[in-house]
Amino acid sequence: MKTLRQEFTKGFTEQLPPFKLVLGLCPTLAVTTSLEGGLGMGLATLFVLIMSNLVISALRNLIPKKVRIAAFITVIAGFVVIVELLMKAYTPQLFDILGVFISLIVVNCIVLGRAEAFAKKNNAVRSILDGAGIGLGFTLSLGVLGFIREVLGRGSVTLFSQANLKFQLLPVTDGYFFKLAVEPPGAFLFLGLILFFINLASMRQEGKKTSYS
Repeated sequence: MKTLRQEFTKGFTEQLPPFKLVLGLCPTLAVTTSLEGGLGMGLATLFVLIMSNLVISALRNLIPKKVRIAAFITVIAGFVVIVELLMKAYTPQLFDILGVFISLIVVNCIVLGRAEAFAKKNNAVRSILDGAGIGLGFTLSLGVLGFIREVLGRGSVTLFSQANLKFQLLPVTDGYFFKLAVEPPGAFLFLGLILFFINLASMRQEGKKTSYS
């Protein structure tokens, strides 16, 4: 059995979504036109992951096996509603950026997958650490992809649009530096490139381990 530290850190290594598990690609491709959008979706998913893992773990012995998926979705949906209401009240511009993808956290395969594969089988502490690790890994992944696309696409990074915290990093012509980066094809292009380099690094690491053994 993994230690508590390993349960948390696995979300940054062998189970890093979406670059290792290749899950949650719909929001990954859709909301990462900016750093703010990527981080916002990641943090919303992080909250839902931690809370739903906690509740499902606590109730795992009370939920009948035949209706477990429906029960999991109900729990997840409750926390998604909380996230929506908080975003509407305190970060309306971020809510507009994320749009329907906030509601789609309910059926995000990462969240439902952790409930089915982990929370229903483990205690509350391990489930919280699992949700926190996977959620932070997801947030980091979306943040990196959003940063790359926004900088290359617009030449700038906006950290908090409501406060107009904008940092110009590259020269821009007509509002764009490399317009493809913030368009739908750019999402597939840069996600593919990141997956390529991560897999290449993993293959080299495995090759080094083989040569030493």
